[in-house]
Amino acid sequence: MLDKIVRNSKEELKNIFEGIDEIEEFNSRKILDAFIQNCVSESDFHSATGYGYNDMGRDKIESVYASIFRAEDALVRTQFISGTHAISTCLFALLRPGDTMLSICGKPYDTLDSVIGFNNNPSSLKAYNVDYKQIDLVDNDFNYEEIKKVLKVNKIKLIEIQRSKGYSTRESLSIEKVERVVKEIRSVDKDVIIMVDNCYCELVSTREPIEVGVDVCVGSLIKNLGGAIASNGGYIVGRKDLIDLCAERLNVPGEGKEVGPSLNQNKMILEGLYFAPMIVSNALKTAIYTSYLFDKLGYEVSPKYNETRVDIVQSIIFKDADKLIKYVTAIQSNSKIDSNAMIVPSDMPGYDDKIIMASGSFTEGSSIELSCDGPVRSPYIAYQQGSISYKYGKIIVTRAIEHLIK
Repeated sequence: MLDKIVRNSKEELKNIFEGIDEIEEFNSRKILDAFIQNCVSESDFHSATGYGYNDMGRDKIESVYASIFRAEDALVRTQFISGTHAISTCLFALLRPGDTMLSICGKPYDTLDSVIGFNNNPSSLKAYNVDYKQIDLVDNDFNYEEIKKVLKVNKIKLIEIQRSKGYSTRESLSIEKVERVVKEIRSVDKDVIIMVDNCYCELVSTREPIEVGVDVCVGSLIKNLGGAIASNGGYIVGRKDLIDLCAERLNVPGEGKEVGPSLNQNKMILEGLYFAPMIVSNALKTAIYTSYLFDKLGYEVSPKYNETRVDIVQSIIFKDADKLIKYVTAIQSNSKIDSNAMIVPSDMPGYDDKIIMASGSFTEGSSIELSCDGPVRSPYIAYQQGSISYKYGKIIVTRAIEHLIK
């Protein structure tokens, strides 16, 4: 049965893949133009050490990012260890004691529990007397009327939007939905800071959040924009005054963007960004192929293979802990790196549930490379993302499904 589904996939997915190719070409043109407009040169590959004064390559990278996102400024640094670190830096930079943060897409990703203070972490925003409010989504869309109601009766300093679903059962949020909610927010409050967690969503469509009125946008370089070449780092793009605050939070007040050596990462960051549209395209095709196979086998998937994509994440709802573990384990055993690793559900920093995780990647934790993970909790969902190559992704996913249904 699986062999027949695999054979049929090429023809049935052909038109969908052509649409992905068109987006790849659009974003390739945008990134190429940003390189040309900012006169990226071979000398920009060189890096400063120590304090990082006059790191011209680092500064050029930030100019390129600002151009791509249509932003006033950018902070792109190897000193960010993860997307969560970049988000945390942004939140602590822009919020002060007595301020209120409002999440309008429900509870944020698990790793922000300690940042916000859900678990009373002594270093959290809550510990610094920053208040938190939350509005849940309704039918996978913003609760527009409730958002406006809350804004009218409360002084909100910052609104947080997490586009990708994280470890939840909701759908990820399209740029069109973000555009609409920004307009609704601005009809009530023109000054509130709107921040978007853009992880997993970059280059999946033809527009980015800054282009639809968002103030600041945050992400990781070991996801989409690193192109599987950048070995670490993160970015924050948006209004210049907000980027300045973020730089002072990451580094030192009074020094901000002027310090922070790139430590020989400039070439990899630029090269990864250049390849990113192609890599994201391959990741999307792998996700669509995965969704197609599981859908035809009778599993519940989100999104379905023929639905519009917002990010590179594919959810497979197993409703069975053993099947979740079996599939994730099979992804690991067919990965290029550490295929012999025995993975088991285990505790991980930032998570309350045990996590099963497959990540046979060249860069540890890279989720633009094919990886698959999930919390071992009902309804036992595998969250799969990435793949440098569609051909490799197709082989690995097919083998993993063969193992699952054997």
